Amino acid sequence: MPFITPLPQANDPEVAELARFFNETLGFPPNSVLTMQRRPAIAKAFINLNKAVMENHGRVTSALKRLIALVSSAATGCRYCQAHTALAASRYGAEDAKIAAVFDYATSPLFSEAERAALDLATCASAVPNAVDDGLRARMRAHWDEGEIVEIMGVIALFGYLNRWNDSMGTVLEPGAVAAGQHHLSAQGWTAGKHVKD
Repeated sequence: MPFITPLPQANDPEVAELARFFNETLGFPPNSVLTMQRRPAIAKAFINLNKAVMENHGRVTSALKRLIALVSSAATGCRYCQAHTALAASRYGAEDAKIAAVFDYATSPLFSEAERAALDLATCASAVPNAVDDGLRARMRAHWDEGEIVEIMGVIALFGYLNRWNDSMGTVLEPGAVAAGQHHLSAQGWTAGKHVKD
């Protein structure tokens, strides 16, 4: 049972209009946003931040951003966000094989050295205490420019918020997200856990 029950999608017309963004990324408005709209200013600020962070500027592709979010969410243990990011990665062109191999990115031939550095940053920046060190910063600078590093950190920081929100709230997964988690992540041990209705 969720900590706070989501409100209906049409509860706040301005939030509902902004939340149409998620019809592209996920195919449905997420229960996390429907819960946030109990304070519409929080929902609106979150949606606008999400749109800004996930905007594609070039080499940090939409698919890679979702894989970074998946690894970050796995590091914190948020199964809700793992399912969402696997679904969104697929919708933005990540191959099934690459999504399945993302937890073995350090050795998988499907990932470039630049991607490995970004995914290492996702893991280390999501750790508590933070594990980003000078060596990792140097690896990132070797593969990514400053704007790209800001984009990558934006994804990790955005999902830090979402991971804490959804894991603490016990946000219920939507059917499409459950199906994506089962399809893409169950071989790695993923289950919906607390994110299902009782």
